[in-house]
Amino acid sequence: MEQAHITDAAINEAIAELVTIGDLLRWGASQFNGADIFYGHGNDNAWDEAVALTMHALYLPIDSKESITQCRVTRSEREAVINLFKLRVNERLPVSYITNCAWFAGMQFYVDERVLVPRSPIAEMINESFEPYLQHKPVHRALDLCTGSGCIAIAMAHQFPDAEVDAIDLSIDALEVANINIFNHGVEDRVIPLQSDLLNEVLREKYDLIVSNPPYVDQEDMDSLPQEFIHEPEMGLAAGFDGLDLVKRILVDSLQCLNDGGILVVEVGNSQVHMQEQFPSVDFTWIEFGNGGHGVFALTKAQLEMHKEEFQAALAATL
Repeated sequence: MEQAHITDAAINEAIAELVTIGDLLRWGASQFNGADIFYGHGNDNAWDEAVALTMHALYLPIDSKESITQCRVTRSEREAVINLFKLRVNERLPVSYITNCAWFAGMQFYVDERVLVPRSPIAEMINESFEPYLQHKPVHRALDLCTGSGCIAIAMAHQFPDAEVDAIDLSIDALEVANINIFNHGVEDRVIPLQSDLLNEVLREKYDLIVSNPPYVDQEDMDSLPQEFIHEPEMGLAAGFDGLDLVKRILVDSLQCLNDGGILVVEVGNSQVHMQEQFPSVDFTWIEFGNGGHGVFALTKAQLEMHKEEFQAALAATL
């Protein structure tokens, strides 16, 4: 079936006849609903997407008062807003890539197509200082593995103001984006971006907390991703047939990098089912989120030690 798009005729009609910000919001939301776009990059409905794009095009705060919807707009302003709507529908470009803005753990981050759009439920764990899983142990050093935009590392630095945080990624492009955010948030003295193939470059380091949102999409899901996801770097998504190619390496190597009493937190999303099938004897703590989300587990250093041989065997089988 041919993908719905916004026609030039519809755009010309809108530019000629829409008058207020409210008109633009209503028209944009209608176009999004009619085109059946996919919401998976921060917003979950057409109205919020229309608000984000309209406010961005008009250089207005996204939380502007509702009364602003009655304000009239000029023709050039209408054109600016509608062109962003066209990008969203016709190119299936996620809003965050259009605005170069994403929110995570209550903070604003710069993003572009060099990194995934932040959306991990781990934000909720950060805001709760990883309790009760840390059991109030102090965090002096933390690691954000596969950092992408740096959002998890930076949010952890804000939550643990006395901690140093390493932010690791294999992608130089991603680390350039992370650096932008590190400086924007003023944490360049405590958040250190490092290029590494997973933990290879830090195997002699010790951390109280290792957090990872690695690539974990299995082949079946990669083959059926909505078009919005093709704009994201594939190396940030795909992780082999079962989605666990990188996770198995993390399970083996993180034991060496954790302090006694430290914990490992990893997001595996829909690949949770593969984890449970392949490691039936491991008592993963699967996190229950109040704000939605799934597929995140926590393991203590003691648990990693207990199941070391099992994890090593699973990794060897994939090599």
